Amino acid sequence: MKKVIEIFTDGAAKGNPGNGGYGVYLRFGDKIKELSQGYRLTTNNRMELLAVVVALESLKTTDYLVRITSDSKYVIDSITKGWVYNWIKKGFFGKKNEDLWRRYLKIASNFQIEYIWVKGHNGHFENERCDALAVRAAESKQLEIDEYYENTEKGSSLF
Repeated sequence: MKKVIEIFTDGAAKGNPGNGGYGVYLRFGDKIKELSQGYRLTTNNRMELLAVVVALESLKTTDYLVRITSDSKYVIDSITKGWVYNWIKKGFFGKKNEDLWRRYLKIASNFQIEYIWVKGHNGHFENERCDALAVRAAESKQLEIDEYYENTEKGSSLF
């Protein structure tokens, strides 16, 4: 049986928009790695998607099947139902998170990926761990700036 890289992800936002964070739990055989980061102003959907992007970008090989498990219908359905590919054809007109979707599409094309949706806050160990990582990151004092959101999607301007 071929080995699988397992990725579990979650995003959180304290307010929507508000402080946010993502949590990632990666497993390959008996090796485990966790990733998380918080942002001062973002949305839950951005953090859900960023978790997947960061997880894929952290992988050092494309030799194995990647299984991504998330509680985000936004992320899983957008990919598995092909919505994101229609958004590309329409230039992402009227769609949010274009920057992250483009990052996702660029990195995902390197992998064979299987997607699994799980119900959040339902006792799934890895999902609960990702939630804890995301919440802790969102509540941290070391918050990054989600520049695309603050400058583009939020409608900020310099003047």
